[in-house]
Amino acid sequence: MTRRTPRTTRTARTALALAAVLALATGCGAKVAEDGDAAKTDEKASGHYPVTVENCGVRTTYDKAPQRVVTNDVNIAEIMFALGLEDRMAGYVAPDYRADRESVPWKDGYKKVPWLSKKEITKEMVLDAKADLVFAGWNYGFSEGRGFTPDALKKLGVGSYVLTESCRNGGAGKARGVMPPLEALYTDLTTLGKVFGVEDRAAKLVAGFKKQVAEAQAGVPADGKRPTVFLYDDGRDKATTSGAFAGPHDIITKAGGDHVMKDLKDTWPSVGWETVVERNPDVIVINNYGDVTAEQKKEFLKSYPPLAGVSAVKNDRIFVLDYVDLVESPRNPAAIAALARYLKGVREQ
Repeated sequence: MTRRTPRTTRTARTALALAAVLALATGCGAKVAEDGDAAKTDEKASGHYPVTVENCGVRTTYDKAPQRVVTNDVNIAEIMFALGLEDRMAGYVAPDYRADRESVPWKDGYKKVPWLSKKEITKEMVLDAKADLVFAGWNYGFSEGRGFTPDALKKLGVGSYVLTESCRNGGAGKARGVMPPLEALYTDLTTLGKVFGVEDRAAKLVAGFKKQVAEAQAGVPADGKRPTVFLYDDGRDKATTSGAFAGPHDIITKAGGDHVMKDLKDTWPSVGWETVVERNPDVIVINNYGDVTAEQKKEFLKSYPPLAGVSAVKNDRIFVLDYVDLVESPRNPAAIAALARYLKGVREQ
């Protein structure tokens, strides 16, 4: 699941870039110093900085809050918006997904922060935006194949923060995810709260989300049978789905479902259709994003002969959630509540 961003050009930032690289020698790619910055002096005087945090196993010290953050993809932009950090953003990069952007509490972020591109994020675009930090994730912008990595940005004097959902599991391996999905969301909110000096705001968000999830779970029978649920992201020859470390696992589980792919220790792996048939889910949740609409995905599932006997297809129990509901984002708790209502109806049938 690779997210995209823009392409622009600019000249290299000579002396400033060199000074930033030297300042980064002990900061692992996310610490950018700007001598003579009045805001830096004020923030140090507040007693909050310097602050050291850990992100995907890497410890970074910030002498001040980043001033010009560029984010990749809608879910990551909305983490910043939910924390009220629009004034610390130089822009966001994201495809034009069909998700509703008007009903979320942080909708004004989309009006305040420049939408830099609908294409792949690039180093040229980051430099053109004069970014001091890129907030993205592996396969959510960062890509070794394209040379867009935290290490590559560090050489340009730009720091990085990696979405915790996408943390590498096992070093250089491709598997991602190091903790349960909701814990990843709460971790990023809490960590970014420290980085930007908005810890109270972050704590309030986390507490509110936990309360919302608890209320959704209150309607799930403790000893009742849980409907089995399969997450369908995309794919015809094989199905891209959610493993234990992507958002849908917690959304399904905490909504009262039994995630049929919970044994896959990854975020977004692919499986053969024979595995789906064998596990025979009661419900299929469709991830609505990309060029193939949710309705087209549903029609495929209902017309694909090998799936004809699968309970969810046979009984037309197919539920749709938007992409930004299902990847790590502040929308996850509301998605849990929505799916919990649907699964309650399935249990009562």
